[in-house]
Amino acid sequence: MTDRVIIFDTTLRDGEQSPGASMTKEEKLRIAKSLERMKVDVIEAGFPIASPGDFDSVKAIAETVTESTVCGLARAKKADIERAAEALAPAPQRRIHTFIASSPIHMEKKLGLTPDEVVEQAVAAVKLARGFTDNVEFSPEDAGRSEPDFLCRLIEAVIDAGAGTINIPDTVGYNVPWQFGALIKQLIERVPNADKAIFSVHCHNDLGLAVANSLDAVMNGARQVECTINGLGERAGNASLEEVVMALRTRRDVFNLDTNIDATQIVPTSRLVSSVTGFPIQPNKAIVGANAFAHESGIHQDGVIKNRETYEIMRAQDVGWSDNKIVLGKHSGRAAVKTRLEDLGVEIESQEALNEIFARFKDLADKKHEVFDDDLQALVSETEAAATEEKYRYIASRVVSETGETPKAEITLSIDGAEQQSSADGSGPVDAMFKAIENVANSGASLLLYSVNNVTDGTDSQGETTVRLSKDGRVVNGNGADTDVIIASAKAYISALNKLEASMPREHPQRGDV
Repeated sequence: MTDRVIIFDTTLRDGEQSPGASMTKEEKLRIAKSLERMKVDVIEAGFPIASPGDFDSVKAIAETVTESTVCGLARAKKADIERAAEALAPAPQRRIHTFIASSPIHMEKKLGLTPDEVVEQAVAAVKLARGFTDNVEFSPEDAGRSEPDFLCRLIEAVIDAGAGTINIPDTVGYNVPWQFGALIKQLIERVPNADKAIFSVHCHNDLGLAVANSLDAVMNGARQVECTINGLGERAGNASLEEVVMALRTRRDVFNLDTNIDATQIVPTSRLVSSVTGFPIQPNKAIVGANAFAHESGIHQDGVIKNRETYEIMRAQDVGWSDNKIVLGKHSGRAAVKTRLEDLGVEIESQEALNEIFARFKDLADKKHEVFDDDLQALVSETEAAATEEKYRYIASRVVSETGETPKAEITLSIDGAEQQSSADGSGPVDAMFKAIENVANSGASLLLYSVNNVTDGTDSQGETTVRLSKDGRVVNGNGADTDVIIASAKAYISALNKLEASMPREHPQRGDV
């Protein structure tokens, strides 16, 4: 048992399982670099066998990340493990994470295997993985609903086979804190070779208890927590990395433990993940929400003015909220923009990329008086998206909407390099715009979500729009930002169309439910 908690981030794997949160390879790389700057111990980069795209993304991250351990998920199957090993081969520090279901309902109804067969398959998988790396993690899927006696038997066997990390997942978010903590304690006490492995937990948030369950597990001996930025994940999400880290740090008097995380990178990474996935952060979200350190009550304001600690248990700056009052405008130069981006942790890959971002910055600065940090993040996301989108490109548009008249939209698009124009009527200007785009795209996609959020305060703020489209079982998010929300909406729809064109279906429906 160590004096610190290992942070295992699965935003790029489990987080991507949120409907619409699919990310391109370039987006995953950008998030992986941000996680590395945050000093995350283990980055679960993906599920390599799921699709060629997943494999390429994991391999690219393995080639890029040097400070954090890069992990790939694999079912307890030979093909999965070999594919994961191939993708992870370039990583200086790599881990294979293999899993198989252990609850009675999963073994019988999903796998059709007996408990003996599950143990046999798990042991074989761990031994095979150890042939590629000394760093092997094993998860008994749905451990939260598994029989403790069988868990003890299974865990003992896989530790003997070479698993150095044993992860206990509450796959369906069924457990409550005292129950889950007691399970961890029982396993550590009962498994004879438990001292040869680090026990980990992976909690889902179906009952809103993922962070509480994770922390109770830590109190009972777990020394790795699997979590995601902003609590992203399928269904109700996973344990939120920022909440776990800051709970441990703020209440060291209770836990007597800490992590290696550079907490000043939490807010920038949170904003990055939100921008890439199109999942907005609720204002009252702990640590990273816009209201997390805001005080409106007169009593609270008076107390904070007299002494910050009267109503704040953390400093906003400690988790990455900037108190930098310098803003950029239309007279700012390229060097100032580059320096501010570097301060935000944004890496500019080339002079060409900087030139493109600066051109977009100048265009935005002509539309609004001040360009803030969040504006810059939105510009970077839009620039990176444009660099990878090829089939459709927004050129110009015109919208007419007046009281008593049917709204009409006209749009000019570049499709495979050729300009095409289209127009359509709609129930509103955005509806008309989307119909005009579809008149030439003919995608056959279904619109699942349309949302607009302001990037910063003020009436001249950029509107950041998210469009979620579905087609043939694929769900993608498109993002757009502009001071004109109609233009932002058009850009978001086009972004989603391009992702549908580029995305590849996964080879099997099971994406790693641990």
